Amino acid sequence: MVSIKDVAKQAGVSISTVSNVLNGTKYVSENLVIKVNQAVKDLNYEVDPIARNLKTRQTKTIGVITIDMCGLFYPYVVKGMYEELNQKGYNLMICDLSGSKDSKSSMEREMDSFKNLVSNRVDGIIFASTVSGQREEGFARDILKMANRNKKIPLVSLEKDFSRYGIDSVFSDGIEGGKQAIRHLIDCGCKNVGHITGPIFSGEALERLEGYRLVLMECGMAVDMEQMVANGNYTHQSGYIAMNELLKKYPSIDGVFVANDQMAVGALKALAESGKRVPEDVKVIGYDNVFISGILQPPLSSIHVRKQSFGSEAARILLQRIEKPAGQDALALKMDTKLVVRKSTVADAVEDWILSDW
Repeated sequence: MVSIKDVAKQAGVSISTVSNVLNGTKYVSENLVIKVNQAVKDLNYEVDPIARNLKTRQTKTIGVITIDMCGLFYPYVVKGMYEELNQKGYNLMICDLSGSKDSKSSMEREMDSFKNLVSNRVDGIIFASTVSGQREEGFARDILKMANRNKKIPLVSLEKDFSRYGIDSVFSDGIEGGKQAIRHLIDCGCKNVGHITGPIFSGEALERLEGYRLVLMECGMAVDMEQMVANGNYTHQSGYIAMNELLKKYPSIDGVFVANDQMAVGALKALAESGKRVPEDVKVIGYDNVFISGILQPPLSSIHVRKQSFGSEAARILLQRIEKPAGQDALALKMDTKLVVRKSTVADAVEDWILSDW
């Protein structure tokens, strides 16, 4: 078996020089880097990851906690992370909060996921959280304590802004996104606008609900939350059930803002079964602008979130923390959202097959 000593001998350099080239730990001149890499190639040498990790105290593994990897949103976020982290030689260990069928609450599964990743000595954790607003501070304190127990493990939050608790965060403005959706429906002539929310304990869902409420109030329109709002849980099944609920209790509804595109799939099915034409009778707008929104019939208007960029920006921030642990204060990176108009709200909207950030 080829060893690092063989590589050093072949390249005519010291073992420490080979180690520095392979691990990127110290500066090595370009000429020596070429010699070492050529020796590695000629000898077909492979680094022993276990031995390297023991020496550097790094596992070259990043932990990722997602809320629903089988949904339409997180695969693109994780893809963005992977593309950034893989370039630096990191692997991903994914814990999905919806992937367990046990009787534990989502918060219990979330804490179990953190414990699992910390015990595996990952080099950093990017996480999405289901914690409710009133419990955020205590939750942030607990995970920071856990992450700093044995070695300092940097954390980056997705979708929630934990920067005030000392945790780097990448998120979008759900209130503004909700406002964009409702303004569009009103601009399209809707007078009776309903809303299908995400899980009501979710901060992101509450932000989108608040955007809905604020625009209706600004426009002097009635806001009856009991009649005009139905709760979902981000699944297409819940969108179907919630849309049928709105049709019963709010029969004059002529527009609906659905808090994600996956629920909008179910909402469109319910409207079709009830004989309602989209957009002639009821206009529908979703949120996230995932790939399916462009191929539904009719294609779904949506609020675009830069999903891959969410993941890649979170990965870049995490890598900076790994390389320079004693850096600046916690970062709060707010990603912009934008309106994408399709035929579910405007019958003659131009087809747009924009594939770049699906």
